[in-house]
Amino acid sequence: MINLLTAPMRHATLRQLKVFESVARNLSFTRAAEELHLTQPTVSIQLRQLSEIVGFPLIEQIGKRIFLTDLGRELLTVCHNTFDGLSRFEMLVSDMKGIKAGKLRVTVITTAKYFVPRLLGSFYNRYPGIEVSLKVTNRERVLQRLADNEDDLYILGQPPEHMDVHAEMFLENPLVVVASRDHPLTGGQNIPVRRVAEEAFLIREHGSGTRLATERFFSDQGLTLKIRMELGSNEAIKLAVAGGLGIAVVSAHTLALERNSDELSILDVAGFPIRRQWYVAYPANKQLTVVGAAFLDFLKQESRAVANRYLTGIPGFLPEPQ
Repeated sequence: MINLLTAPMRHATLRQLKVFESVARNLSFTRAAEELHLTQPTVSIQLRQLSEIVGFPLIEQIGKRIFLTDLGRELLTVCHNTFDGLSRFEMLVSDMKGIKAGKLRVTVITTAKYFVPRLLGSFYNRYPGIEVSLKVTNRERVLQRLADNEDDLYILGQPPEHMDVHAEMFLENPLVVVASRDHPLTGGQNIPVRRVAEEAFLIREHGSGTRLATERFFSDQGLTLKIRMELGSNEAIKLAVAGGLGIAVVSAHTLALERNSDELSILDVAGFPIRRQWYVAYPANKQLTVVGAAFLDFLKQESRAVANRYLTGIPGFLPEPQ
């Protein structure tokens, strides 16, 4: 295995190693640039400089595909060991300082962006010395980052079944049916599911947790959705619903900023809201930092107040006593 203390590697910078690790893990200059918030030419330059320091190529590009050389695979292992060591050192420093200082890295799926920043804001107000990093991405990327142990905590709607993770429920995530204010079903009470299934549906892309839960619910009723359009974001779905293109099932949290909107209405449908939960997860063998453990406790303590504040008034939701 390569020793980073050998003469050729003494001139390599931590930044170059981080760039190489991102390119090697993603096998993509574009994804690495997005992940590191750098331009693609900068990524290419950093990687070229590192290869010159090593004296051998670390990657091979055949057509549009990128492959690691044998030496590149060895260096990737070294990078992981190095970054793990630095992470443990950071944890040691944070432990010595308590939770007055340190870094918190959280990655969440897109729907969680409607409430997690509020919780992070409250946490930061309590511990202003904490440096907070929040990454919002789709479920596939969240699971990849979880597998690579890139962050402290991960928030998603359903923990993965194929990974060894520790996951805890901390907040209710009710799914509701929304329509435009002038939709014929608006104002109806205890609307039969079969009647709702006759409507054109706007739905998220394949792999979305909301979509999976919605299709499972209607399938259990022996009904098939009439999908008019697939859309890649909750914002696009809400705009399309407001425009009268169809109805949709969304997380009630996505409506927090539109509760007084005159464009959308929550339908009172039998069997809704669909009861789901938000989970906070991390690798089963991971030792949380003091900051990570503090935020985990904060989530479990403060989430009930968030639910009562933003979900009260939704058909079928009963506020919990605090």
